[in-house]
Amino acid sequence: MADDAITAQRASRRSASTETPKPYHHGDLSRALVDAGRRILETEGPDALSLRAVAREAGVSPAAPYHHFKDKGELLDAVAAEGWRELGDAIARARAEAPSPAVAVTEIGVAYIRFARVNPALYRIMYRMACDRKTMPEHARKAEGGVGQVAEAILAAGAHPATELDLQLIQIAAWCTAHGIAEMVGFKEFEELKEQLGGEEAFVRAVLGHVGILSGRASEMIQQG
Repeated sequence: MADDAITAQRASRRSASTETPKPYHHGDLSRALVDAGRRILETEGPDALSLRAVAREAGVSPAAPYHHFKDKGELLDAVAAEGWRELGDAIARARAEAPSPAVAVTEIGVAYIRFARVNPALYRIMYRMACDRKTMPEHARKAEGGVGQVAEAILAAGAHPATELDLQLIQIAAWCTAHGIAEMVGFKEFEELKEQLGGEEAFVRAVLGHVGILSGRASEMIQQG
């Protein structure tokens, strides 16, 4: 997730999206419309997204999107749902490639932050949906989705929450940590630290690695108090 890798991935998306869209002929029109919506979202922002714009991008008639989406809101929900699938897949890969369950928790955080950095506009739409868990796609809430996998990884790493509430609080702490880093990692304030540590990914890993230390010190202070 080094700066140059993120820049390259974003540039690749922009290059693909600026090519003249090929006319749509047959197949999965719904998927083609979602892909077109995502290209517009990442290159021009949510304000530029409309069913008419998506139809133009996909090379279909202005009326075609209305066979699948009643309005822009439904289209955004579909685009966000695709993002949750991709994030879930990224988290699954991070867990599978980690050398140990303990390391997997950090790797999930890195994967989450990388996804947010490479797909900023999509991530913002997904984040709005996550403000009310009931509005999240069902697959994102299941065990194979991002939320479920984080819980599994935490337990596999050796956490022993006394209650279901404790597990939920651990998940929230992990989510808030990853989201906070994703929001702040681009701050110029951290450029010197990134250079000192060897790049953005090294910086992210270092921050994630110190979250447990902060928690331990806080616990010690509470006990001493």
